[in-house]
Amino acid sequence: MSSEIVNPSNELSDPGLDPAFALHRGGKMAVRATVPVRDADDLSLAYTPGVARVCEAIAEQPELVHEYTWKSQVVAVVTDGSAVLGLGDIGPEASLPVMEGKAILFKQFGGVDAVPVALDCRDPDEIVETIARLAPSFGGINLEDISAPRCFEIERKLQERVNIPVFHDDQHGTAVVTLAALRNSARLTGRSLGDLRTVISGAGAAGVAIAKILLGAGIGDVVVCDRKGIVSADREDLTDVKREVATITNRGGLTGSLESALDGADVFVGVSGGTVPEPAVAKMAPGAFIFAMANPDPEIHPEVAARYAAVVATGRSDFPNQINNVLAFPGIFAGALQVRATRITEGMKLAAAEALAAVVADELTPSRVIPSPFDERVAPTVAAAVAEAARSEGVARA
Repeated sequence: MSSEIVNPSNELSDPGLDPAFALHRGGKMAVRATVPVRDADDLSLAYTPGVARVCEAIAEQPELVHEYTWKSQVVAVVTDGSAVLGLGDIGPEASLPVMEGKAILFKQFGGVDAVPVALDCRDPDEIVETIARLAPSFGGINLEDISAPRCFEIERKLQERVNIPVFHDDQHGTAVVTLAALRNSARLTGRSLGDLRTVISGAGAAGVAIAKILLGAGIGDVVVCDRKGIVSADREDLTDVKREVATITNRGGLTGSLESALDGADVFVGVSGGTVPEPAVAKMAPGAFIFAMANPDPEIHPEVAARYAAVVATGRSDFPNQINNVLAFPGIFAGALQVRATRITEGMKLAAAEALAAVVADELTPSRVIPSPFDERVAPTVAAAVAEAARSEGVARA
């Protein structure tokens, strides 16, 4: 449970001593007006009667909503609280500090306004219906911390209902940043993606999305593993999502355990937790890439990984090469909103990964295959690439 992952002492922090509580008191965000309301004239323009003229214009020409409201600048950050960080199913109210945090990251790193929305329902169809009815207020929907496999169904059904981008960051943000880091790792060591066999530990939201984007980028092969071992077509216990994964991955037809899959593998991507035994790591191909991204405890500790790998990445900020979603989602949404995209396509995600990798392509070292989240080049570069890809793929409206 959450206390075992986040607070090993199994004791609640003292709010009077913990600086995190001081920072969160009163919440981390607020609404700020962009126009002055100083006197009666300002009031009559910002609200009635002046506002009525704008409403009538939008009623006659609905596309004007993008020009005369904040719709094209704002994203809903939506969760049901079922899979929050490493805390698990903690419910909508307890998820709000995370959703507020996500919202301020949108603004800080991408210049995108965002509104946290925590829903008190779990049925996928109810969630889809609720968000679809809220959608006219937003330019995009960022789904956050919704448990698998429900997250796949919710994202798919919701995108079918609305004409604005729907993006489950736990899936696609992680996948974009992983691909960018892998591209640069291959570039650094003189290899191509097509040369690499990758083993992914974890067949949830992130693992499935990473597998798909790597295949789309031309990876040599991908083997996905869950708690029972390799996700292979001969297994009879697979969910619909895992069955689909089995049909598009594992070209070598491997069966068995994660450890057996790692024998001779070029890349390890961990999005599952647990610990990979060092003898299994030692059997990976020479010059391997190890991306052990579980938090707070990577599947393979960086010190162990460094004994066998040419490049090591984690999900932690206190080690080099942090695979952090904040490198992806602000720029992706900024680009999509800029052109009023109707959706975020696979091509837009691939473009985002390529652009992110390019930011540090001329500065590569084993400890720098991905930019820092505080590199100010990241979001504008990603946004420009995403906007151009949206135009190329015919989903842009501006």
